[in-house]
Amino acid sequence: MDSPHFPNIILYAIPFFALTVVIEGLIIAKHQPKKYKVKDAVTSIAMGLGNVAIGFISKLLVLFTLMFVYENFRLFTIPVTWWSFLLILFADDFSYYWSHRMGHRSRFFWASHVVHHSSQEYNLSTALRQTWTGGFFTFVFFLWLAFIGFHPAMILFQMGISLLYQYWIHTELIDKMPRWFEGIFNTPSHHRVHHGSNPLYLDKNHAGIFIIWDKMFGTFQPELKEEKVIYGLTTNINTYNPILIAFKEWGTLLKDAIASKTTLLNRFKYFSKPPGWKHDGTGVLSEDLLKEWKSNQTQNHKNE
Repeated sequence: MDSPHFPNIILYAIPFFALTVVIEGLIIAKHQPKKYKVKDAVTSIAMGLGNVAIGFISKLLVLFTLMFVYENFRLFTIPVTWWSFLLILFADDFSYYWSHRMGHRSRFFWASHVVHHSSQEYNLSTALRQTWTGGFFTFVFFLWLAFIGFHPAMILFQMGISLLYQYWIHTELIDKMPRWFEGIFNTPSHHRVHHGSNPLYLDKNHAGIFIIWDKMFGTFQPELKEEKVIYGLTTNINTYNPILIAFKEWGTLLKDAIASKTTLLNRFKYFSKPPGWKHDGTGVLSEDLLKEWKSNQTQNHKNE
């Protein structure tokens, strides 16, 4: 069977990214001149360019692994046709949801994903702030697609479509989409929540294209007018240095795992447990922050 060939749509989209980042920046600068930080946008763009450059290496690894699974272990041979594109649209997005959710629940994966959350701004340039290391690990969540019979070229193409879709939702210029659209798809409103460091918003809305997965698996949180999104991390990195942003959490993770005076099992848990976990019980997880926030809300209502 001849291998299908698909264009690298992300490379073709780069001029579109550049144009829309500039247009959005000009609009924000005109109406809210203090809100747009050029240094932050430049850093995000640098992270994106680094991701593309390193992606040439990581994609070779991903393609080789997918091909190995496809050629040796696939259960079926799914043809490249209209209905298989519909199937992989949902199958890939389901995989992305769990990959993204794990990126928030395992510090090993968070060490890569934290890059995307490191900006305290939210605009189209933030979408370009991508990991330099995640491409070497997160593909494991997509291996099952090759196992059941989707061709690796098709899988990589759909992953590109997903990434392209998620570009436009990184903006504050769009408030809400029509209600039916908000009910099915990931939108700027849903994704603003995901980038929030507010306790109510932490680890919510992991969707790629379809928000239905968050609603099915209990991680959906609507954006509330009374709870303005505070972008960034619970403890921000506070640097515009792309190299520090790319690798700081890896360094902190390795330091915690190696330098901590604890058991080998606990050292492993520093990689598997969520961000904030500590072997001595002094760590603060996102659910702890949410519990404290809810307690404060209850207390405030009693005092009113």
